[in-house]
Formats: sequence, structure tokens, C-alpha cells
Amino acid sequence: MNLYDDLKWRGLIKDVSNEEEAKRLLNEESVKFYCGFDPTGESLTVGHLVQIVRMLLLEKYGHTPIVLIGGATGLIGDPRQTSERKLLTLEESLKNADKIKNQLSLFLDSEKAIFVNNYDWIKNIDMISFLRDYGKHFSINYMLAKDTVQKRLDVGISYTEFSYMLIQAIDFLHLYRTHDCKIQFGGSDQWGNITTGLELIRKLEGEESKAVGLSSPLLLKADGSKFGKSESGALWLDKDLTSPYEIYQYFVNASDQDVMNYLKTLTLLSKEDIEVLEEKLNKAPELREAQKKLAEEVTELVHGKNALNEALRVTNALFSGDFEDLNENEFKMIEKTLDVAHLSSGTELVDALVETKLASSKREARQFITSNAVSINGDKIDDLTYTLKQEQTYHNRYVMMRRGKKKYALVILN
Repeated sequence: MNLYDDLKWRGLIKDVSNEEEAKRLLNEESVKFYCGFDPTGESLTVGHLVQIVRMLLLEKYGHTPIVLIGGATGLIGDPRQTSERKLLTLEESLKNADKIKNQLSLFLDSEKAIFVNNYDWIKNIDMISFLRDYGKHFSINYMLAKDTVQKRLDVGISYTEFSYMLIQAIDFLHLYRTHDCKIQFGGSDQWGNITTGLELIRKLEGEESKAVGLSSPLLLKADGSKFGKSESGALWLDKDLTSPYEIYQYFVNASDQDVMNYLKTLTLLSKEDIEVLEEKLNKAPELREAQKKLAEEVTELVHGKNALNEALRVTNALFSGDFEDLNENEFKMIEKTLDVAHLSSGTELVDALVETKLASSKREARQFITSNAVSINGDKIDDLTYTLKQEQTYHNRYVMMRRGKKKYALVILN
């Protein structure tokens, strides 16, 4: 299967500006392509994995990725459907840009990938040049027709965000001229910006220009809800913001309706391997082999093999109730996942149950203890006078509390 067909099979292509030219460039040449990431936060989320996996696939087939970090466009704000974005300071934008660059460099071949920041060229364009050299090429009617603008007309859109598409168009033109970049990829919500760039290249470089734009569908859950959101909020690729265990759990709990789509768009598994998993899913969905493989692949892709092994050990410990062999880093994963209470050595168990929210009152806490429903570090406790002591801790600070079979909380003894 050629690259274009592979991308189509995976569901990574939605819009194409020129399909024949796209097929030729992707299947027959070795070209430079770019994908942009605005530094609106200090980390990317699992939602960005669609673009990262697509870059990795193109890199695998011999194409050269240009990773554009939007230090300039991050200052403007890509129009959201609902309201204006909060403007970042220049310091915030460039600081976030450095973090995202470092994050993305972990995925790509450092000897081949090209990293650029659009602030480096956008900062040199004065207002008059922007209006005369670029703005003159687009009518207001053309810009108003873009979906991102249309969706904001009822609530209003500032000129700042309205001009975002022109700045992104300048990016494509700049990379086309300076790096011979022929392809831009993005999510389908970026299609209006991508085609504006193609139009600017056509007008300034001529009708024979070879630039192509492609978009991918936005990844949603089968029920239409947003992908990449957990109960605690966004799932970040930075392990200090979202632990490998949380990433693993999110994907191992994917629904049967979602898992095959995720395997195609978020992993580098081959078509043959994915079809084997699909057959297993159809024959024995209760074994959840597809979900387990998905969770393993994504966690390893994002955080590496060691982090995957730690996530698996934490998963097994929370299932079995045996935490004896977990290392300190694995307890830190648990710390980011469970309800945590910082208590003093000598705290009575009754009080600890209330503080950790395992019991709603001291009376309820006593009932749980006397009914043999409470465990400390895997041991059942039925003593109402029991107190937490430093010598009972893991790594001199952690105490695992459990009520019933599944309700856990973590105590950190000071």
C-alpha cells in the first residue's frame, strides 16, 4: 500500500486541494511538508497526536517534516467557535514555543526534521507591508466565507483574530520560498487557513506553483463528545501534567466503537496488525485486547518503554491491592491520579478516612472499619483506635488506603 492510500485507510485525509498532485508528491517524490502548532499552552495534548502520528508516517516514507511553532500566531489567536482567546504576552508565547519544540523533538528524527518559529519572520513585517503585500490579495468576501469566521459572526470577531488566516498564509508562502515546502497538513478546522495559504502562493508564485494542502478529520468519540478529555480535564503530553498511568487508563478504557479508529489514527501499527486486533475485538470483545494494545502503543509513543512499564505496574497494583514492589516514581504517578491527603504521623484512621473522602463522616468511618471494609497498605484493619505511623509508609511517606474493593486514596505522611 502506498502512502496516500495508507493515510486514506487510516482516516487521516479529509480535504485535499489537488488530489492528483498530492498523490504524486506523497507517493513518487521526497518532499518537505509542514504542520503548525500554536503555543497556546505549555504542553500539547493527546488531541495533537493525530498530527504527530501523520508526521511520523510521512517521515517513515522518506519525507521531511517542517515543524512550525507559532510564536507569532500564538500572539494573535486562532479563532475558536465560541469566543476570543486570551492574548498571551510575547514572553509567554516564546516560552511555551520552546517547551513545545522540545516536546515535539522527542518524536521526530532530530537529524532530518526542521524546526522553525514563525515569530522569526513575522516580527519583521511592518503594518504597511502587511496590508499592501499580503492583505491586498484577499477580499473581505473571501475571508468572511471561511468557516472559522462564519461561526463567529453571531458572537462577533475582532480584527485581530480575523487576520489570523493571513498570517498563517504568510507562513506557507515563506516556507514554500525558503525551504521548498510543498505540502501543509492540519486538522479540518484549519482548512480555511490552509487554502488561504495556497491562494497567496498561487497569486505571488504563479499558477504553476506546486503547493498542496491536506486536512484530517477532527477526532471525536463515537458519541460525538470531544476526544482527549478526562474527568480531570485535558490530557497533556507532558508527564508532569498528565502521568503515563492516566494516559494508559484513558485509552485502555476506550469504547469498542472508538478503539479501531484510535488504532488507525494514533498508532504506527500496520494495517495487518490492526486488522488482527479488529478480528479479536469482534470475536471476544470482553478480553479488550484491542484496547490494551492501543493503550500500550500510545503510552510508549508518548513517554517511552520505561514509562509504559511503570504505568502497567501501577495498573496491576491498583487492581491487586499489592503496592509492595512499586518504586517512588510509580507512587508519584498514583499521587497524580488518586485523592491525596497530607497528614501527620499519628493521625487516627477514623480521621484519615474522612480527610481522604473515603468516608463522609466519623460515624461512617467507624462503620467501615468495624465491617472490615478498610485496608492500609493491603492489610485489613478493624481496630477503631488504629493510627497511621511513619514506619508503615512506602518510601518513608506514602500510605495506600482502600475502602471496599476499588475505592482508593493516598496519604502522604509529613
